[in-house]
Order: sequence, then structure tokens, then C-alpha cells
Amino acid sequence: MPEIRANTVLPGDRRDVVLYTADGLELVGELALPLGRPPVATLVCLHPLPTQGGFMDSHLLKKASYRLPELADLAVLRFNTRGTTSPRGTSQGSFGEAVDEQYDVAAALDLCEAEDLPQVWLLGWSFGTDLALRYGCDPSVVGAVLISPPLRFSAPADLAVWAESGKPLTALVPEHDDFLRPVEARERFAVVPQCEVVAVDGAKHLFVGHTERVLDEVVRRVAPASYPLPTTHDAA
Repeated sequence: MPEIRANTVLPGDRRDVVLYTADGLELVGELALPLGRPPVATLVCLHPLPTQGGFMDSHLLKKASYRLPELADLAVLRFNTRGTTSPRGTSQGSFGEAVDEQYDVAAALDLCEAEDLPQVWLLGWSFGTDLALRYGCDPSVVGAVLISPPLRFSAPADLAVWAESGKPLTALVPEHDDFLRPVEARERFAVVPQCEVVAVDGAKHLFVGHTERVLDEVVRRVAPASYPLPTTHDAA
């Protein structure tokens, strides 16, 4: 059976979508679904900082959409936050310093509701983790997985909201992160009793070379019946 490689695209029902924000913008995105069967859960992907090259195609999020609908029966929603460009197109508006993006997160959750998607989880990466922490503790959200959280735009009050909610929170923290390393992460997240901080040895902020570990950790929380993910597939 062929090995799943970095550029492998496994079967899935992938469709372009448009998200509509409460302040009147249209955001471009993609919804990837399992082919011919309903999803067991949903990942709403929140990408890294757009002013530093983050967008819906940032590699971990793109690989999640390429693999997880087939391997874990997950729906994967990716989109460009306001003012962000990718091959899919450019979302309207301009970068909002993690303030106006509250409307972008809400628009993504609205789309999940409109599509009747089950068990919504947030998958934030870097800047996207701040958006998840600030605006993602919504009644419709089960929990969140945070990749390389810098805790740059989020505040203790945001962590307090998650703590009070009791919703599951997992932080995947690289050993050699540029912003927040495992020891400090455990200290900062200690105010959220249910938060699990997972140190990833050898990894840096962008997690290059650690895709399989990241996706495994995500699936372990969101779709545990599919953990661990296979490394081979007939369609690879």
C-alpha cells in the first residue's frame, strides 16, 4: 500500500465556500467532507498571522484538509481571515489586529450551523490560537486544539472564560518555539485546569517535519476512534 506523502491528496468532497461576516464582508474558504458518508466531527481552522504569511493554505491546515476527511471522517473548514490572500482568493476587508477578526470566527461558526456540521472543534495555529481563545468559547464549540500558541493577542481574561466553560483545550507547544516554550506554556495555561499542554520535542514554531505528530494529536482529541492515523493508503 502506498505511503502517504507530504503532497498526498486523499479522497474527499471539497467545495469552495463563502463566509459572510456580521460587519458585511465576504471571506473565501473551502469545506472538505468525507466522501459518501457523514462526518463524525468538524475542524474549524484558524490560520497563522496573515501579516507574516499565514493563510488558509498554511501547511498543517492544508494537510488536515487533504487527509482527515478520508482518514478520520472529519469535516475540515479552512478560510482566509479578512484581507488575507491565498490561491482560493482574497477575503474582503483588511487585517484587524485580532479585534475585527471576531466577526470572522463567528462567520465560520455560522457556516457550520448552516451546513449542520457536527461536533465543532477549533484548530488554531499561532495567530489563530489567539482568535480561538478570544472568540471561540461559543456554545456551539466542543473544544479547541492550539498549535504553537504565542498568547500574544489573548489575555488572562480569555483563559478565564475557557477555564469556567470546562471545554477541553489542548496546546501543542514546540520544544524550540520562538514565542512560548513548554515550561512557560504550562505556567500560563495553569489557570485553565482542563488544558493539556503537549510538548513536541525537536519541533519549532512552524512544525516543519512534524505534520504526522500534529495531525495524530488532533485526531486523538477530536476523533479518537481514528487514532493513530495510518501512514499508508490505497489512494496515496
